Amino acid sequence: MAAALSRPRQVAGQVILRDITWETYERLLSEHGESTGTRFVYHRGMLEIMIVSYRHEIINRIIASLVEILAEQLNIDIMGAGSTTFKRQDLASGFEPDSCFYIENAERMRGKDAVDLTIDPPPDLVIEIDASNVSLPRFPVFAAVGVPEVWRHDGNSISIHTLDRNTSAYRETAQSVALPGVSSEVLTRFTAAGVTEKRPAWLKRLREWTAATGRD
Repeated sequence: MAAALSRPRQVAGQVILRDITWETYERLLSEHGESTGTRFVYHRGMLEIMIVSYRHEIINRIIASLVEILAEQLNIDIMGAGSTTFKRQDLASGFEPDSCFYIENAERMRGKDAVDLTIDPPPDLVIEIDASNVSLPRFPVFAAVGVPEVWRHDGNSISIHTLDRNTSAYRETAQSVALPGVSSEVLTRFTAAGVTEKRPAWLKRLREWTAATGRD
């Protein structure tokens, strides 16, 4: 095996390996198959393997629900692609988002059985839960394949980042482009409420907010 497994950078449920070949990355993906509890991120020889926690997945599901409900209220067509593996060997980059959505390209991707990033677009929106501060930096991976927008939850709040195609870097913005008029403040507030409130009450408040702001 060509991978160098010495001195991994590690926290609970998470390990970062260096000098990993693309072939080793592909083999690990194949061995894990459809496992839903493990995420792999690869970028130019560095590989992160993360086993998601209960809280991680709860927050992920809440934010994904927010996307779906807000899109419905805004009458925007979307297609969720979950934690699909997106990879391009020529860019030496691959990732499995916590959640992701096709929005602008929803109709183009509807009905496909697989994604080939050499011919298909990346997801229009990626949700990233990262509260550890020791993760492999995701933004260079997302930028490499051209993800237009990322929502990042740092354990406390959500920030919105959009890709500047001139610089191939992300800039933080107050409001979403994928879901116009939706702000990071609103996303943070409803995500925090979704952790503690009963779901019927949470859904009711969210729909009342969209109605009050003229989004229905």
